[in-house]
Amino acid sequence: MNKLFWGTLIGALAIGSADADACTNLIAAKGATTDGSVMMTYSADSHNLYGFLRHSPAARHAKGETRKILEWDTNKPLGEIPEVEQTYNVIGNMNEHQVCIGESTWGGREELADTTGQAVMDYGSLIYVALERAKTAREAIDIMTDLVNKYGYASEGESFTIADKNEVWVMEMIGKGAEKGAVWIAVRIPDNAITGHANEPRIRKVNLKDKENVRYSKDMISFARKRGYFTGKDEEFSFADAYCEHEPSTRRGCDARVWSYFRRFNKDADKYFAWCNADSDEPMPLYIVPDRKVSLAEMQDAMRDHFEGTPYEMTSDIGAGPYHSPYRWRPMEYEVDGKKYCMERAIATQQTGWSYVSQSRDWLPDAVGGVLWFGTDDTNTSVYMPIYCGVTEVPAELAPGDINTLSLDANFWVNNIVANQAYNRYDQMIPDIRKVQGRLEKGFQEGRPEIEKKLVALVNGGDMEGYRKAVNADAAAVAKDATDSYKDLAGYLFVKCMDGNVKKTDENGNFIKSEYGLPVYPTFPGYDKKYYENIVKESGDHFLLK
Repeated sequence: MNKLFWGTLIGALAIGSADADACTNLIAAKGATTDGSVMMTYSADSHNLYGFLRHSPAARHAKGETRKILEWDTNKPLGEIPEVEQTYNVIGNMNEHQVCIGESTWGGREELADTTGQAVMDYGSLIYVALERAKTAREAIDIMTDLVNKYGYASEGESFTIADKNEVWVMEMIGKGAEKGAVWIAVRIPDNAITGHANEPRIRKVNLKDKENVRYSKDMISFARKRGYFTGKDEEFSFADAYCEHEPSTRRGCDARVWSYFRRFNKDADKYFAWCNADSDEPMPLYIVPDRKVSLAEMQDAMRDHFEGTPYEMTSDIGAGPYHSPYRWRPMEYEVDGKKYCMERAIATQQTGWSYVSQSRDWLPDAVGGVLWFGTDDTNTSVYMPIYCGVTEVPAELAPGDINTLSLDANFWVNNIVANQAYNRYDQMIPDIRKVQGRLEKGFQEGRPEIEKKLVALVNGGDMEGYRKAVNADAAAVAKDATDSYKDLAGYLFVKCMDGNVKKTDENGNFIKSEYGLPVYPTFPGYDKKYYENIVKESGDHFLLK
């Protein structure tokens, strides 16, 4: 496509902003997946976040060297902490030992936000410092909790997913207000189970005597008693209920995303809808055992969920418009005649900077076993690209950028152009997006065995320089293929659906020409029947032909 076309296209797109952040983590332990990998997902949802692939190279540090801590959400300097002798390679949210960490923020009791003015460790810094230093999930938990004890916790209530090649944990943490540090609890997810969290704390009553699978701060219960959050017996303690109030709106906007994931893999999970819909106060469990094992493709598809097939289905109500779009612009709540209403908040949402589906695999060398299937922008329309944990060079298409500065060479911006066109003409455009998205992801997945065979041979042969060249070249090729394909797709969608028309195509998607070489006349699909009916209901006989 030429520069004139792109200039015209960009002028036609409006990209909005707001101020609320939220994230979703979906988790499958190794015994619950088809290939035996530990899998987790993470969507970094924010209205102001640029989608790029983060990288911190492995390094050795001199005695006395320090690490600056910048608040992840604002880039505000919070302080410095001593460096350790050795830090590991981190690409995205996975390190070279296959440790992977995600999060979702839930806020919790407002009075527990740090008031000391001295706290150094925010939730984002906890993630990336731990990834730089930890070889296992358990070690990451130790590092993160030691850091908040020593330097204070500067964030709100948070749920973390912490995985390695053998196990996966959910850890929940909140500050102590005027006191230094945080209270926290971590639970190992059974190998045969799936779980998730989405901006609501999920750990309730657990066996506190199970030291192998449950860990917590020594003052977790005593602090809650002191503050008046809990008065029962220790064995009845619920972290989620002591440190957070679960309003009906947050259940629907948050826990419902986890429920939608559960019901994909367990036929009995529909019963938890009552909790999400505030029809019952019986909470959804932390984890469930799926009816079948979960594949990589299914995890990717789960990240594209809009409550399809549920009472919260987003493509059929009036908010979907005439093109059945599963998107709703913020704010999520509104008021009519003194009553409050909501917009649904699905897993897939427009305000995503980047996301991933991770695989940690214990039967492969770490350098090959850890892979991030990484995507930028909306999970529904983006492509998940395989990025191995040993990658040391970020592909140009996934490099840092600026959400206020357009670059047509950046995966994030190209994906946004595709997605923002589809939001307004969804059911007309999504089939073409699925074709390109499916072709790319299928090709990437089918090509992995051969690529990994070569990578394993290099690692086992001790040729780490050869490995790094190969793995960096693979990441570069994958990112270029995905970005170039979507650049072409963006242009194709614009041409095909311009001016409210839809150009006719053959079975291969090629535009049809007449026998005289001119484009055949396009179709005028207009709107769906429901939309026309709503016009009449709203306007009466105003448009009636006489």
